[in-house]
Amino acid sequence: MDVIIAPLQYDFMLKAIVVSSLVGVVCALLSCFLVLKRWSMMGEAVSHSVLPGVVLAYLFSVPYSIGAFLFGLGGVLGIGFIKQRVRLKDDAAIGIVYTTLFALGLVLVSKIPSNIDLMHILFGYVLGISNADAWQVGIIAVAVSALLYGLRRSLLLYSFDPAHASAIRLNVNFYHYLLLTLLALTVVASVQTVGIVLVVAMLITPGAIAHLLTDRFDHMLLIAVAASVSSTIAGAYASYYFDVSTGGAMVLVLGAIFLLTFLFAPKYGVINQVGR
Repeated sequence: MDVIIAPLQYDFMLKAIVVSSLVGVVCALLSCFLVLKRWSMMGEAVSHSVLPGVVLAYLFSVPYSIGAFLFGLGGVLGIGFIKQRVRLKDDAAIGIVYTTLFALGLVLVSKIPSNIDLMHILFGYVLGISNADAWQVGIIAVAVSALLYGLRRSLLLYSFDPAHASAIRLNVNFYHYLLLTLLALTVVASVQTVGIVLVVAMLITPGAIAHLLTDRFDHMLLIAVAASVSSTIAGAYASYYFDVSTGGAMVLVLGAIFLLTFLFAPKYGVINQVGR
C-alpha cells in the first residue's frame, strides 16, 4: 500500500495521474474508430502537424491549444485536398503534409525566440502541467469522449462501411469531418501528456489491443479504455519510482500490453493460432 499511496501525497503526481487517465480514455475511444477506419497514419499526420501551431501560439500570446488545433485540422484538410486534386495514394499525401508541417515547426522553434522546450512538446511533460492546462485538457477530453460515445453507432457505421452508411442516407461527409475534428482536439489534449511523437501510440495501440480480444464493438471500447488508462497510471508510477520519461513509460507499458495480447489473445493471438 505504501508503494501505491506514496506518490499520491504529491499534488503534481495526483494531477498527472488524473489528467493522463482522462487523456487515456479519450485516446482509447477514438483509437477504436481509427483502427476500424484504417486511419493510423492520419493520427500520426495530425500529431506532427500541430508543432508550428504551438510555436506560433506562443509567439502571438494565445493559448497553445488554439494554434495546435488550427494546424492539426488544417493538416488533415490539406491531405484531403491533395488526394482530390492529384493522383496520389493516401499514405503519400499524408507523408508529404505532416513531414512538411513538422519541419516548419522545427524551423520556427530554431528561429523564433521563446521559452518553448522542444523536448516537452515532442515527448510531453505531464508532471509539470499547470492547473489551467490541466483544466483545458480535462474539458477537451470529457467533451470529445461524450461525443464519441453518444454518436458511437453512427460513427461505427461510417468507419466500418461508409458505402452502406451513404446508402441509408447517413450524412457521411458530416461524420467524416466530425471524426477529423475530434481527432485534432484529442491530439491537442494529448500533447501535454505524451507529446507529439508518442501520441500516435496512444491513438492506435488501445484500439489494436481491443480489436484482437473481441469482435463486439461495445466490448472493444471498454477493453481499449481499460488498457489505455491502466498503462497511463502504471507509466506515471514507473516515472516516479524509476525516474524515467513519464510519456515514454506510459507508451512502453501500453506496448507491453499489446505484445501480450498479440501472443496470447484467445482467438487471434499468435500462439493460439499456431496451436490450431
